[in-house]
Amino acid sequence: MPPPSDIVKVAIEWPGANAQLIEIDQKKPLSSIVREVCDGWSLSGSEQFALRYADGPQLYITEQSRGEMKNGTILRLAISPARAARQLLERIQSHSIDARLEALKELAKLSADPTFATEYINMEGIGTLARLVESGNHFGEMLAFTLTAFLELMDNGIVSWDLISLSFIKQIAGYVNQPMVDVSILQRSLAILESMVLNSHSLYHRVAQEITVGQLIGHLSNQEIQTYAIALINALFLKAPEDRRQEMASTLAQKHLRSIILNHVIRGNRPIKTEMAHQLYVLQVLTFNLLEERMMTKMDPNDQAQRDIIFELRRIAFDGENDPGATEKRKAMYTKDYKMLGFTNHVNPAMDFTQTPPGMLALDNMLYLAKLHQDTYIRIVLENSSREDKHECPFGRCAIELTRMLCEILQVGELPSEGCNDYHPMFFTHDRAWEEFFCVCIQLLNKTWKEMRATAEDFNKVMQVVREQITRALAMKPSSLDQLKSKLRGLSYSEILRLRQSERMSQDDFQSPPIIELRERIQPEILELIKQQRLNRLCEGSCFRKLGNRRRQEKFWFCRLSLNHKVLHYGDLDESPQGEVPFELLTDKIPVSDIKSVVTGKDCPHMKEKSALKQNKEVLDLAFSILYDPDEALNFVAPNKYEYCIWTDGLCALLGREMGSDLTRSDLDTLISMEMKLRLLDLENITIPEAPPPVPKEPSSYNFTYNYG
Repeated sequence: MPPPSDIVKVAIEWPGANAQLIEIDQKKPLSSIVREVCDGWSLSGSEQFALRYADGPQLYITEQSRGEMKNGTILRLAISPARAARQLLERIQSHSIDARLEALKELAKLSADPTFATEYINMEGIGTLARLVESGNHFGEMLAFTLTAFLELMDNGIVSWDLISLSFIKQIAGYVNQPMVDVSILQRSLAILESMVLNSHSLYHRVAQEITVGQLIGHLSNQEIQTYAIALINALFLKAPEDRRQEMASTLAQKHLRSIILNHVIRGNRPIKTEMAHQLYVLQVLTFNLLEERMMTKMDPNDQAQRDIIFELRRIAFDGENDPGATEKRKAMYTKDYKMLGFTNHVNPAMDFTQTPPGMLALDNMLYLAKLHQDTYIRIVLENSSREDKHECPFGRCAIELTRMLCEILQVGELPSEGCNDYHPMFFTHDRAWEEFFCVCIQLLNKTWKEMRATAEDFNKVMQVVREQITRALAMKPSSLDQLKSKLRGLSYSEILRLRQSERMSQDDFQSPPIIELRERIQPEILELIKQQRLNRLCEGSCFRKLGNRRRQEKFWFCRLSLNHKVLHYGDLDESPQGEVPFELLTDKIPVSDIKSVVTGKDCPHMKEKSALKQNKEVLDLAFSILYDPDEALNFVAPNKYEYCIWTDGLCALLGREMGSDLTRSDLDTLISMEMKLRLLDLENITIPEAPPPVPKEPSSYNFTYNYG
């Protein structure tokens, strides 16, 4: 008979003594349990002790967190958080350097525990650490542990960053600005400054006065601190007032940030880790967001300077190097020229730029093309002006709509998404990457228009195809603009049609009653195949990232299903694993029989918490939770949509419920279509003799495997 759900069997350790194997009644106060444990070892003063986990982060167990204890957990009896904080505070102020170093080392480890952190901070511990830093008398390992403890304590969110003194900021900035500083000190100093900028508006201004972008860029050649330096650059960029961002972008361009990142990071000799990929993505988003002002600026039809840009577009296309007298003769033909340029309003084309987005950004793109790629611009315009009217590609209208589309694809004006790593290396290969990207895409649009033999009525259809071509090419992560051109050449209109047809798996061709009947017969075995694949993937397991305050110091955990499908094993990891994690390293487990349900998105407990309100839609779409007895949850945020579908489908299969993800529907259609085609092909290849009458042949059952990536 299984034990009651409120009884947890654990082992408790104490140095120099045999472990106690006890049953903890979750209904009893924690203080009573600690007293019983102390009595077992004849220890007096039980109020001076507490329980901690023996493995992983070794957090203290509190009345609020005790529900997370599982059967088989190994605990450790330790001095209470208050007593530990008091002792460490005294030892940190010791005259013995060795005693002080050991105390700081232990403090750095304990400070991530919110229970301990609360006690230590209440004893004015933050001020003590700040004074140690401000004194300037600590160096090397001692200083590194001091900074680590300070950062961990502050990241618990117990006290405000606004309490930090200016002298402390100057001291931390000094470590960043010094040419020869230990890497560990530099990492922690950059991390502290980043947290200051992100968590306090007033501290942003102070940090910005002490740190220059040039000094940060100088650290990018050091692979050990690249991520920290870019994270601080991003933080300063993100929190800068709008009128300062363009100025900061100009400074970054003058300091050749892009080329340094390209050569020392993207093309460096180390693989790009998850956090670096996120920081590159953030920098990409913030850079493109500089376009938002122009994107949301309407053209003023009465502004002569703005109208002159349109005149320049017309002049480059039709006047070339003609003399001014010839230009005067053409003024009467402006309306005709504007029509040939493809503007919707031939009389006053300025009206075409009054809609936002894309506003003036579209005109900027067109002028860049006309001036920097003049031959291409003239060819596109003249080529279309010489076509029959019904097949001409309206350059102006296309450029405006294409600019709007590119803004949508690259999410111009939106804040970076937490957990997203979707950066594109090619945007770091050119100082005018946005404009060059537009120039490549407008040529693609013109080419696709011709391939589709489109007319004005087909405009929206062409734009849909072009959007698909661009998004498919971007998904291939081209490393340069030339590689993007190569990918787009391979995605002609005919290839898009072929891909669409392939992805639909000829569903329209399988609607006859016999085929529908065959499909219904095949579906159960295909679903079983998909179910087994999902369960096999759960047995292999997956690594998940813990969402914390600071992404650069990533924490991971791993979860996998036992081979007999009866237990889910999980546990914390120090770093992302390279392959499968053995069951013995996963210290926690949940019996499948205890699982009540699986919930997703906003129904997840960790998405309902106050801190989760700041999570963006992307994180929400990747969140799922396992609810199990009595009222507990194991919370996940999948690294990507594929893993999300694998796990949610696998858990549904494990619980005997319907698998309903988009991935399963896609796999089901793909595999059924493959099997049906093979069976139909088998039938078509039957040779029917003239005599005797043929014996009916049962369609062969083709045993196939499918690679799910």
